[in-house]
Amino acid sequence: MQSRRKFLQSLSTSSLGLIAFAPTAVAGSPGVTEEPSRFSFPLCDGWSFRLDPTASMQPQAANDGQPWEQVQVPHTWQSLGRSPEYSGVAWYRFDLMAPDSWKSLHVRAEFEAVTHTAHVFLNGRPIGEHIGKGYTAFTLDLSPALRFGESNLLMVRVDNRPGDRMLPRNKSYDWADDGGIIRPVNLLITPQVYVERVEIDATPKLEDGSAEVRIRALVKNTTSKAQRIELQTDLRREGTVDGAVTAPTGSQIVAAHSEQLVEIGPAVIRSASLWHFDSPNLYRASLRLRSALGDHMLIETFGIRRFEIRGTAFYLNGEKVSLIGLERMAGSHPELGMAESLDWIRSNHEDMKKLNCVFTRVHWAQDRRVLDFCDRHGILMQEEVPAWGWESFNKTSDDVQEALEQNGLEQLREMIARDRNHPCIVTWGLCNEVDGKNARSRQFAHTISDEARRLDPSRLQTYASATLGSDPGADMAGDFDFISTNEYYGSWAPGGLPEVKAHIDRIRKAFPAKPIVVSEYGWCECQPEILPGDDNRVDIVNSHTEVFREFPEVAGAIYFDYNDYRTLVGDKGAGAMRQRVHGVVDLYGRPKPSFAALRLQSSPVERLLVQKTGNGEYKLDLSVRKQLPGYTLRGYIVRWVVYGYDDLPMEGRINILPVLEPGSSHSVTTSFQDAAVKRIVVDVMRSTGFSAATAEFLEEVAMT
Repeated sequence: MQSRRKFLQSLSTSSLGLIAFAPTAVAGSPGVTEEPSRFSFPLCDGWSFRLDPTASMQPQAANDGQPWEQVQVPHTWQSLGRSPEYSGVAWYRFDLMAPDSWKSLHVRAEFEAVTHTAHVFLNGRPIGEHIGKGYTAFTLDLSPALRFGESNLLMVRVDNRPGDRMLPRNKSYDWADDGGIIRPVNLLITPQVYVERVEIDATPKLEDGSAEVRIRALVKNTTSKAQRIELQTDLRREGTVDGAVTAPTGSQIVAAHSEQLVEIGPAVIRSASLWHFDSPNLYRASLRLRSALGDHMLIETFGIRRFEIRGTAFYLNGEKVSLIGLERMAGSHPELGMAESLDWIRSNHEDMKKLNCVFTRVHWAQDRRVLDFCDRHGILMQEEVPAWGWESFNKTSDDVQEALEQNGLEQLREMIARDRNHPCIVTWGLCNEVDGKNARSRQFAHTISDEARRLDPSRLQTYASATLGSDPGADMAGDFDFISTNEYYGSWAPGGLPEVKAHIDRIRKAFPAKPIVVSEYGWCECQPEILPGDDNRVDIVNSHTEVFREFPEVAGAIYFDYNDYRTLVGDKGAGAMRQRVHGVVDLYGRPKPSFAALRLQSSPVERLLVQKTGNGEYKLDLSVRKQLPGYTLRGYIVRWVVYGYDDLPMEGRINILPVLEPGSSHSVTTSFQDAAVKRIVVDVMRSTGFSAATAEFLEEVAMT
């Protein structure tokens, strides 16, 4: 509370000539800009919370004298030690002091996610709502209801009960139903004319190494008079001082109480540094809006890359790639739930990088801190509208179908508006396992697809189908850019490797001109007849992945999943630990033996062997996979660490590897000064600092 008072006190005494606001800035976020965002303030401390089983609609009823609990936001009431079984209404409140200096400014509150429905009040007055959209961000204008020079009561009514006209629909989905303000809340303070958001399209010209950048800035004028504005944009690679490209925009008039989309560019970046999962180069666009009401500066991060389909293959920046990775189910730490901390997000995704994940998908719009990590450390992502399960569009009436489509469109628009500048996102997922042969499902998917094409024509689209096992040509999976199939033979579905082969063969014959992605495969201990044992998961990781490699049309595979996950339909555990045992780590992130198996199968290095030569040197033989994953290794190094005295690291070497194509081999020979070698650990390291493969040499074993 004291830090909040100091911040607000500083606002009332500071000069407000330049408002600097970075929309992705959250304190400690991997995506935060280096310059402080003076007037974007995270509201994490100082919240009070209470459950409301009466489901009252008015804030006066919530302030009935019953006790409130002091909490931090993000927050969910369904984590360990709280009320994991409660589904219904709860209230949050926050006392906000508004200095007199804010009278000439525009004040908003950004909620990054409230599950599933929020009604927001300021000083008892309703100021906005966000209904049935639990994973997308929304921003509300506080200015009209603020009382300047005094404290203001901000209250949020949260309802996590599912519904028949929202997505995910009813209880058809398979993840945690945690209610609360599950992601950060930010106070946004700008001039009354400001840039709300920007859309950046950065297109590389592979033939000459340049890139063309086009920007659209959404400018809002909240005053009752037309305002003249000027916009200037500065583009530069992150971490550099020189080489900025400036894209000025002439003077324009923005009408009173209106918004205007302002086109900026095109600007050309010569010798552009492309974004790749092994070289995640980022650029920053700094926009300065000038008006008579003050300057507003907005900083947005973007990357330059091209992800496309040619024939039955994916190409990244003109090079063929076959991709492998795994999916993470957010909200699975029992003590955090959906209100995940930055440390937990980082820890999980660092694990995914250790698992050689370069390609992932998610069932719902993600926390922007997840996307920031993937941008900065190199993970391609498919982000999806949360239409999940065959019940979603099963026998829907016309009015329910229309409501679901409208809800899906709203979630899609909010997801794309916030996330389209993230280079990690390469495809939009339209829905998952909604019965691809159902006419209503197809109607929904095409409605979503058409809008996604309009809003963001540069990205691919797909539908993850579970109904390609028979008559795949009749499935709507074939209507979109590539085929996604969820494959669970031996676990959810009866069968083994022959059925896996037949399944992939049917799909490639039904859609001979399209790439195939195995969008899920794995081992779930979710049925009574399936006995526990991670050895089954190891077998699936090894055997199914090898089958996929037999088919050149399989351009990607995503293992499901990283973690045992909390879910409202969990068949194991209770309360905050109700879960499905599906992952290569448990709820607390503890690795299972299958973790090591998945790391090996997902590595671009197929073979890594260290041997001692006759003259006392050590030789490393390395071969690169051709398929799944299959991509060119650039900027990789070999790191040798020698363990000697008391099994401590005594010596080391670094060898820079040449560019290695898929299917190629390479050898490295070196020697060491320390004669007392006990063991040597060799890692093939990506340029991002993560190990892609590890080999160990034991001197005692070699001597015997």
